[in-house]
Amino acid sequence: MIDIGLSKMALIGAVALIVIGPEKLPRVARTVGTLLGKAQRYVADVKAEVNRSMELDELRKMKDTVESAARDVHQSVQTHASDFQKDWESSIHGAGDSSSGDASAVGFDAAPVVPAYKNPGKNWRLKRGTTPQWYKARAGVRTKAQSGAARVARFRPQKFH
Repeated sequence: MIDIGLSKMALIGAVALIVIGPEKLPRVARTVGTLLGKAQRYVADVKAEVNRSMELDELRKMKDTVESAARDVHQSVQTHASDFQKDWESSIHGAGDSSSGDASAVGFDAAPVVPAYKNPGKNWRLKRGTTPQWYKARAGVRTKAQSGAARVARFRPQKFH
């Protein structure tokens, strides 16, 4: 990296003041500052892109290893399942040959037992005990709750003007 100290910066500033002039120097300094900022942002974006691509490569490698491990597990489960199925079928056929041959001897029922329908048991007393709204309205029963202040305001005698 370029080593720029305070003395070198002062020398560059003095030369710029002489060459560019005091009128244009602030505008040139702003332009140089914005260009340096853009260059730094560009370098930071390039670094971030390189880091992203490296992480993406690592993730692809990890994905490949996980997929290969999953394939191995799937293959082993398939082989064990097929071995178990063969053993199961051989044990059923072996037991069926030695016994009378019906399915109940092995322990299987011909038809599965289905439980009978049971009513969900809603509260029928509550349903039958409710009073209809039309009856409450005719009898003058309050159906809506009202605060004490609202009740007093409702039944307050009207002032005549």
